[in-house]
Amino acid sequence: QVQLIESGGGSVQAGGSLRLSCAASGGTSTRYDMGWFRQAPGKEREFVAVIWWTGGGRYYADSVEGRFTVSGGGAKNTVVLQMNSLNPEDTAVYYCAAGLVPRNDLLVMERAYDYWGQGTQVTVSS
Repeated sequence: QVQLIESGGGSVQAGGSLRLSCAASGGTSTRYDMGWFRQAPGKEREFVAVIWWTGGGRYYADSVEGRFTVSGGGAKNTVVLQMNSLNPEDTAVYYCAAGLVPRNDLLVMERAYDYWGQGTQVTVSS
């Protein structure tokens, strides 16, 4: 059983930055792909970013490409999501997730992940 704990959320003005961390513990495998998802009020949870279990590959949603950077993964037990140039549309609860995802096309799908953190709130004001 893998436990994921996010931290680093908070409130920031538009144009600012936040750094989210996801600490993983438990489990016997380091071969988890680590994803970040977010859910804004009244909306469905959506994919944000993922880092391959090797730590060598990353993929981002179009809405955050060039502004967000995911790092860590693999043998490291912490995954970081650096968020720059934040705007009010980034306001959401952010979740990290871990899974043994069998195909790359599944990496953006919630159902591909087995373990989820409790979420951390990010609020961006204009």
